[in-house]
Amino acid sequence: MPDQKTAKEGLKFRESVDRMVDHAIEIMNLDDGIGEALKSCASVLQVSFPVEIDGKPEIFTGWRATHSEHRLPSKGGIRFAPVVDQDEVEALAALMTYKCAIVDVPFGGSKGGLVLDPTKYKRHQLEAITRRFARELIGKGFLSPAQNVPAPDMGTGPREMGWIADTYRQLFPDDINCMAAITGKPVEHGGIRGRNEATGRGIQYAVRELFRHPEEVERAGLRGGLDGKRVIVQGLGNVGYHVAHFLTTEDGARVTGVIERDGAVLNPDGLNVDAVRSHIRETGGVKDFPGATFEPDGSAVLEHDCDILIPAALEGVIHENNAPRVKANLIVEGANGPVTYEADSILQDRGIPVMPDAYCNAGGVTVSYFEWLRNLNHVRFGRVEKRFHEARGNQIIRAIEEATDTTVPASLRSQIAKGADEFDLVRSGLDDTMRLAFQEILSARERYEGARDYRMAAFIVAIEKIARSYRDIGY
Repeated sequence: MPDQKTAKEGLKFRESVDRMVDHAIEIMNLDDGIGEALKSCASVLQVSFPVEIDGKPEIFTGWRATHSEHRLPSKGGIRFAPVVDQDEVEALAALMTYKCAIVDVPFGGSKGGLVLDPTKYKRHQLEAITRRFARELIGKGFLSPAQNVPAPDMGTGPREMGWIADTYRQLFPDDINCMAAITGKPVEHGGIRGRNEATGRGIQYAVRELFRHPEEVERAGLRGGLDGKRVIVQGLGNVGYHVAHFLTTEDGARVTGVIERDGAVLNPDGLNVDAVRSHIRETGGVKDFPGATFEPDGSAVLEHDCDILIPAALEGVIHENNAPRVKANLIVEGANGPVTYEADSILQDRGIPVMPDAYCNAGGVTVSYFEWLRNLNHVRFGRVEKRFHEARGNQIIRAIEEATDTTVPASLRSQIAKGADEFDLVRSGLDDTMRLAFQEILSARERYEGARDYRMAAFIVAIEKIARSYRDIGY
């Protein structure tokens, strides 16, 4: 894939986000003062610190931006990447504010980043760097259960979140809610089942909800359900892999193309997503994957014919230069900001709907919210009521059998009598969240004549809620 900073054309990422917000504000005829408050970043912290690497001190630079504190805590991931900068972190923090509002998660928006290529360091070195970064954030008031709660992002995962959580616990051993300072932790250390896959699962639920509305399917130039639909995914990391895996194994879609850093692999009959991922882990790329055609220019595959295109890697990969050649019927943004402001306008004019990142990839923060609640409540979901519901299910089965003088089949019996565990409840809550949010987006599109696309409608949903809060609390 092209480099993150050279692939983008036109506006910078932050400018692109602000321009989209400006457009939504104009459609809503919102007060100028509220509009400026919405776009301003509340605070930005930059830190530089040394860590000893192979006997020599190495300086690392990172940021934590808080876009809004209209709801607390502020929420957003921490990414480790060699191309992180302040502009990107501020743009992502703003997106988190809108994202949380769209899906009714009561958080403000924040984001963090460290200039770091995780592949260049050993495990113990990464741990030392992560713990030092955490201490910098904690010491300056940018990490706590009540004020600012990070989560994983590009280049980080449960392991890094576990290190950060342990660092906070060591600094505040008397804080009974210390595990709520971080989400996305390992399940064994206060995490919640389903968080690792949450963003990809949320995208699947978003696409499913669109396909429950025949008029929206027709709007995209498609017919029927997801079964057999051709999908191209850019980036088979945590997000891209999970959405591709779920769409193929549970909904019958065909992943006909996978784009990675070294190129892309194509098979019109469909790729085995798990096999492609294993190949990437073993070889570092998709080249030489058996049973597929290799295309060294991965970015060109963004323009290949498909039903659904899911850019789930970097921002700015669909820009004004390639947007006129995109052939997908529907674009689903898995990454943050993969479609630039200029490209978005071109795609609208061409009649290609874009399901926006601020809605589509909100599954991560939604399940992070569940994990945060779980940590504050100090009890896993389902623990209190699971056996009660199992007993109630068995009573219903007995009543049916006595009333009909028949035996309920074993497969149906297990379904009726099953009490929901934490994983079931997390998936149910995420599904409900994504469904209701999409319905709000459709409603906003109907209420505002200028909101002709999903992105503007989604921003309007968010801005209505945030502006109401700003007015109520006197911002």
